[in-house]
Amino acid sequence: MRLCSGIAGTLVLASIGLATTASAAVAPEAPAFVGLAHQTALALDGAASSWILTSTALVLLMTLPGLALFYGGMVRRKNVIATITQSLGVAAVVTLAWFIAGYSLSFGVGQPMAGYSGDTVNAYIGSLEALFLNGVTPTTAHSLTPGLPEYLWIAYQLTFAIITPALIAGAFAERIKYSGLLLFTGLWTLLVYAPICHWVWGGGFLGAAGVLDFAGGAVVHVNAGVAGLVCAVFLGARKGYGQTPIVAHNPVLTMIGACLLLVGWIGFNAGSAWTPDSIASVALLNTLLAAMAGSLTWKIVEIIEKRKPSLIGALSGLIAGLVAITPAAGLVDPKGAVIIGLASGPVCYAASVWIKKLLRYDDSLDAFGIHGAGGILGALLTGVFASAAVNSVGEGANIANQAWGLGVTIGWSAVVTFLILIVCKFTTGLRVSAEQESEGLDGHLHGEVMEPA
Repeated sequence: MRLCSGIAGTLVLASIGLATTASAAVAPEAPAFVGLAHQTALALDGAASSWILTSTALVLLMTLPGLALFYGGMVRRKNVIATITQSLGVAAVVTLAWFIAGYSLSFGVGQPMAGYSGDTVNAYIGSLEALFLNGVTPTTAHSLTPGLPEYLWIAYQLTFAIITPALIAGAFAERIKYSGLLLFTGLWTLLVYAPICHWVWGGGFLGAAGVLDFAGGAVVHVNAGVAGLVCAVFLGARKGYGQTPIVAHNPVLTMIGACLLLVGWIGFNAGSAWTPDSIASVALLNTLLAAMAGSLTWKIVEIIEKRKPSLIGALSGLIAGLVAITPAAGLVDPKGAVIIGLASGPVCYAASVWIKKLLRYDDSLDAFGIHGAGGILGALLTGVFASAAVNSVGEGANIANQAWGLGVTIGWSAVVTFLILIVCKFTTGLRVSAEQESEGLDGHLHGEVMEPA
């Protein structure tokens, strides 16, 4: 009896197994993921998502209130509110431009270009597939980051898009119309930032050619610095520039802003690893090392020339070190980071003080002197110090390739920025009146003034 029961049970189990096998053999395959060309199904990585959520907040902190206070402390009292308001205005315009088309142009996928080796990405610009974020859902991810919700990726990249034109504002501080600033920001985000972002990070031709930019040396800093220089020359110098000293009204405010920038830069550089791993760790350490090295060497040059190290100078050197390490942060070892930081102080000091004085342009808050010069230095030295032992992406890095990428970035940024300025000049206008500039922008443009000291 027991033998019969055992045989029967075995036959039943075998039948079930055969049925299951047959069912699997004839069952249709699960449908492939259907979404936009750049998308994949979300395979949520909780640790990575948590880190990028944190990094998004840190990078936003860099602009609001970090950069706003950093710039606000360096202008004259009569222009403090106007300068701080510029950062907020830029953030508002870029956020909406990113939602409407900026993200799609930067990270969307278009059709292959003739003669381009990429399989699915457009070499020169993204696409219009995600206008107004159409097609993005809580269960999609960008193919670059399958472990992150695409909404999170959009938000993180938005904070980079915000700070880039906000940096430009330092070049023309104390003399631009607010309406002109807003129009310039919207056009510049879509026509300059988005294409360069796509070329380097979105699958475009610079990234495909091996040009390295870990966290934004070319995309953010060189791009903003060059645009700032073009703006400064186009608008002309402030009234009295070079004749009477223009003194920062509140270096302590600048100190607070610089410290917020330093903290936020952790999300900027270490966040660009996209996950809390060994590369993020070395990027974090390299960021701190280069920042302090840059601050130190700027002080040394200042002591040699002026006999006194200023607070503004020490903070400028700090930011110079941060800018220079940005393209290399997750690609070089700590020794390379220190060398890059040490070099950034003298190079950015020379660009901000000696070269500006020699060429007589009024880059109000040294957007080009620090971000342009520091970004160029860092991008070139990335080609020298990038190490495959730190990050496999660094294998084969060379300075010639980096220089080519910089040349393309500088050329596009300069030419298109100039064209945008012409459009703004003949629509909203760009420069405030002589009376407004003399009396201060705070009362004239915003109806608010700082209390007398």
